Amino acid sequence: MSPKTLCVPGERLCSTEECVPGPGTYLRHGYIFASLAGYVLRKNAGEEMPVVSVVKESEAQLLPDVGATVTCKVTSINPRFAKVQILYVGSTPLKDRFRGTIRKEDVRATEKDKVEIYKSFRPGDIVLAKVISLGDVQSNYLLTTAENELGVVVAHSEAGEQMVPISWCEMQCPRTHAKEFRKVARVQPEYLQA
Repeated sequence: MSPKTLCVPGERLCSTEECVPGPGTYLRHGYIFASLAGYVLRKNAGEEMPVVSVVKESEAQLLPDVGATVTCKVTSINPRFAKVQILYVGSTPLKDRFRGTIRKEDVRATEKDKVEIYKSFRPGDIVLAKVISLGDVQSNYLLTTAENELGVVVAHSEAGEQMVPISWCEMQCPRTHAKEFRKVARVQPEYLQA
């Protein structure tokens, strides 16, 4: 089933041999039925069978999907990866909190072995990234910034000022003129405010 499959309450979705019932569904006589009108979602949460659930139309678009561009905030870093909180999918703000991980090897497309996380991201940075795999209950969404258009879009210096990008790997504080390393996004014109 595609994520855009619509259903109505009482509609039979699948048998319990194919799926596990999730939110918005109920079980009857070995089959899973929709308990509300909305979109049918199947998510494989690392179990043998996928979980089938139904979400209302307004909530359907608010799930990060593979290939989606997301805006996130860096919450912590270590030498292997950066942990982020996903704030937006495209230009739509999320109601729920989703966590993501940008691994060292997914920071940029070239010289992956020379990537240093602390020279790419810092806690508090706002980052544009792309979803490369879905998370499950235990783990996070895996994200990448390995495109020119992806990376840090907003960062603050140690002096608390919003920094200005000066190259693909550096940003500068306008007050102290101190330079800091970042994996800078080449922001597309549609993201810039006039």
